Amino acid sequence: MFDSLTQKFQGIIASLKGKKTLTEDNITDAVRQVRMALLDADVNYSVAGSLVKKIQEKALGKDVLKALSASEQFIKLVHDELVLFMGQQENPLALQEKPTVIMLCGLQGSGKTTQCAKLAYYLRKKHPNKKVLLAACDLQRPAAVEQLKKLATEIEVPVVVLNQEMNPIEVAKAAKEKAVLEGFDVLIIDTAGRLHIDEELMQQLIEIKQVVKPQEILFVANAATGQDAVKTALEFDKHVQITGTILTMLDGSSRAGAAISIQEVTKKPLKFEGIGEKVSDLQLFNPHSMADRILGMGDVINLVRKAEEITSKEEVKTLEKKMLKGSFTYDDLLKQMKLLNSMGPLKGLLKMLPGGAELANMDFDEKEFVRRSAIISSMTKKERLEKVELVPSRRRRIADGSGNSIDEVNRMIKEHKRLKHIFKDMPSLKQKMAKNKIPSSFKGWKF
Repeated sequence: MFDSLTQKFQGIIASLKGKKTLTEDNITDAVRQVRMALLDADVNYSVAGSLVKKIQEKALGKDVLKALSASEQFIKLVHDELVLFMGQQENPLALQEKPTVIMLCGLQGSGKTTQCAKLAYYLRKKHPNKKVLLAACDLQRPAAVEQLKKLATEIEVPVVVLNQEMNPIEVAKAAKEKAVLEGFDVLIIDTAGRLHIDEELMQQLIEIKQVVKPQEILFVANAATGQDAVKTALEFDKHVQITGTILTMLDGSSRAGAAISIQEVTKKPLKFEGIGEKVSDLQLFNPHSMADRILGMGDVINLVRKAEEITSKEEVKTLEKKMLKGSFTYDDLLKQMKLLNSMGPLKGLLKMLPGGAELANMDFDEKEFVRRSAIISSMTKKERLEKVELVPSRRRRIADGSGNSIDEVNRMIKEHKRLKHIFKDMPSLKQKMAKNKIPSSFKGWKF
């Protein structure tokens, strides 16, 4: 994601390394490069100019942290301004009314129908007790109704489908009546789009809005279209007053222009981002997370959320204590491997770590997880809990049972012991670091 922009920012920051402080000369050169990088990423021209101006003003101001190096100061300034331009905080949906009506709009091909299903799945997952209803009001595009029906069946959410010869306004009205009568908490309406903006499209949206009185009108924008998405959002806002945006296709190599510009230009929050093709690939838009990703700092915010979805905070704290004591067992390791596997492909998770992009690009054998899981699963309960020593005869039995060689079993045991020692030494390493007793090259590490 945003590979080109990220590489350019990292190049700008690298050019400041070795310089103790920011000066007028190196600031001027750096902001010039930032402006070029933003424009190349298809960021709105006025937004790029305003962003660069604020970075320059703050860099030359007196509030810069003198304890930081020039590169650290600059990356902090850029990060803070990106967050401000993208809205500062998350903007979840307001679900106070029953039913809460959410209308999705946008051009044809932006992914409205898919986002309707994704949003329904997201709400069901976050609010299991809420009843969600879909309405197929896109009677313009061939197969749009069938697509929504198929997706609705997949996520087990009911959908209102009427005769395609009917007026979409009538379908919307019928869906609202059903939602009220049958006690649905949320009604999500899929609307028609066009390849371009026209009066017929806008008039239809205005009439649907008048009938269903939505609390949320979300504009669906394809991130790959850059500034065009921002211009189109303004047109839709002018006619139907959107309440926010869903940005799709952020899993591709989009240029970041829409992500950085759309909030600042429309003055309406960017609420969600689509990060993949699965119905589960929708998440709240977080400006801090996006700024991290643009600057190549990983995506720890959403990585933690992924973990929290499938494990409790108590389990995380228990494991952390075990790790710092160096007492976590093969059984704990097996649980963590299963946890990582359920969070998605390992390469994708590595990219979410600070500096993890390089690791993700390495030739990494994900089948190693399968092998190690098989080795631990072939152990007895006492062996997994390390209550008995893994003598050669036990190792041979584990190797045979897991379909691996003795060398592979020995290697995993050796690495497990090494990992335990590393974690056990972490508290003393932190103390030594505080007293400047370890090399400066380790000071960037977060233990």
